[in-house]
Amino acid sequence: MTTSRTGPRLALLAFSSLITSLDFTIVYVALPDIARSVGLSGHGTQWVISAYAIFFGGFLLLGGRSADLLGRRRMFVLGMLLFGGASLLGGLATSPETLVAARALQGVGGAVLFPATLSLVNTSFPEGRERVRAVAVWAMAGASGLSLGALLGGVLASAFGWPAVFLVNVPLVLVGAAAAFGLLAADGPRERGRFDLPGALTGTLGVTLLVFAVAQGPESGWTSPSVLAAGVLAVALLGVFLAVEARSASPLMPLRLLRHRTLGPALAVIFVFGASMQNIVYFLTLYFQNVLGYSALVSGLGFLGLSLVIGVANAVAERLIVRFGPRATLVVGLLLGAVGGALLAFGMVADGSYLTVLAGIAVYGAGMGTVYPTMFGAAGTGVDGREQGTAGGMANTALQVGTGAGLAVLVGISTSGPDGLTGEALRVATADGLRTTVHVAAAITLLGLLAAWALPGKKADPAEGPDVPAGEPVPAV
Repeated sequence: MTTSRTGPRLALLAFSSLITSLDFTIVYVALPDIARSVGLSGHGTQWVISAYAIFFGGFLLLGGRSADLLGRRRMFVLGMLLFGGASLLGGLATSPETLVAARALQGVGGAVLFPATLSLVNTSFPEGRERVRAVAVWAMAGASGLSLGALLGGVLASAFGWPAVFLVNVPLVLVGAAAAFGLLAADGPRERGRFDLPGALTGTLGVTLLVFAVAQGPESGWTSPSVLAAGVLAVALLGVFLAVEARSASPLMPLRLLRHRTLGPALAVIFVFGASMQNIVYFLTLYFQNVLGYSALVSGLGFLGLSLVIGVANAVAERLIVRFGPRATLVVGLLLGAVGGALLAFGMVADGSYLTVLAGIAVYGAGMGTVYPTMFGAAGTGVDGREQGTAGGMANTALQVGTGAGLAVLVGISTSGPDGLTGEALRVATADGLRTTVHVAAAITLLGLLAAWALPGKKADPAEGPDVPAGEPVPAV
């Protein structure tokens, strides 16, 4: 690819990251309208969120390995088209079953698209300053998408109705898929090696059931038959998966990657980030709507400041990584996230306002914008170019499982008090529960410091080349 196309190519990859991130939060503020329109019960409303997360998380390992074996551009285009088709189905849905099925298919599309995109970023730009900058731009789009999704969802739902939060994706993915043929390098000969079908089946089903169990537990109860059965079966399948991977000549997830000096600690940081910082956006949305009484539009506008702070922090993180290395940058970002979460919790009171949470939004956003690009950049550092798709799938699987597990715990904390209350008493109890929940999320964030410290320190000169563990091949870029 010519140098003149480097900017547009990176813009396309960042654009795809934005799309997959947006759809985690774009439906949040539109959920009440969606529930009324298609007849979703209170329990069923959760599935508009959970179906996407479960299938996204469950299919990531398969999507990552497919990118390595079948071609990154092929999987990029396929992911875009799956995502667009599912969005069209969601926008036209008139029944709960169709809507939940559309969200599940969106999750599969995202699971194909995300690891292909991340591996394209890590293989299109050489390690050092150039890749750090590329990952920062890509991650800025992804991290901003989490907050912009709430903003865009509020605007679209208020102006055009809830179907617009789905239909907006259709023209976007068509443009992205078409641009891929002009901006992304054509896939070469397919990687030699047999596709690990036993690993694909056991791994995909195991992770899908695991995410289902942690997402459904708070709603149905941890001892309900469906949750218990899913959890036991998930553990059994994942045990078989690990046994298969240890013996496979072409594994879906090479277990040696877990011992990689940067990927292993990065996966731990990503898991903690998902369990804590990523979930705070959800509870801030509940505070805006259920405590302050904001409409969908006003709630969405409330996230504009968070998006701006994340964008600025992404740009600063790029310089911090180059100067101090990913370990120090992650430590700073996680501390900002923990302090910001504590400040948010302090301001989330029943008689509060946007101003009482503004300081928390600023500090938390700085942490989000610092951690997000750094942790994904660390996950790809030193990994062989032929396994970047697999590493990307592992990284986002850690994010999704962490997010699901953390949300299960945090939702249980936030809903433990308001049972049986109504009116003003319910509003006050809701604020108290949300404040306690965000305090817990801030404390969990600090656990990431242990994993971040296990990362290797900064090289003498980040432009010298990849920092590869002894005995591992230098990545092909």
